[in-house]
Amino acid sequence: MSLVTLLPFIVLIGAMFLMTRSAKKKQQAAATMRNDMQPGSGVRTIGGMYATVKEVNEDTVLLDAGPGVHLMFAKNAIGAVLSDDEYNRIVHGAEATEDDELTDSAVVPDDASSLTGTDEPAAADDSRIDLGKKDVADAADEPAAEAGKAADAEPKKTDGESDAK
Repeated sequence: MSLVTLLPFIVLIGAMFLMTRSAKKKQQAAATMRNDMQPGSGVRTIGGMYATVKEVNEDTVLLDAGPGVHLMFAKNAIGAVLSDDEYNRIVHGAEATEDDELTDSAVVPDDASSLTGTDEPAAADDSRIDLGKKDVADAADEPAAEAGKAADAEPKKTDGESDAK
């Protein structure tokens, strides 16, 4: 066998190795994060609930979700361990600091005309196209030439009708 025939297989095996390696690194980082949890730290579960760690056991974590609400979760159910600042900002709604990008000085336009780059509103177009459905009664009002075309054409199907027989 030549090297040219083996090259696709070598590339495929190399790609599989790289993908499994990155997945293992992510799993190890998540396991380290869960093992480093300490009582008092804020966490987000994989279901999106924010709580404070009250007690850490070998396979479980006791979370304090509010006054008098204690929940037992598996360690694998912890999605992220949050920093104190981030946890307070999300849960307690701490005020935004001056470093935040979004401030009260942001201007939101009332309409899309400011997005075109011109200050003048677009001129109204008097030639409007009727995009509505025409009823059978409207077809009788059409001129004779149009009615002749409509008679030659196949009747249109309404909602719910099909070609099945």
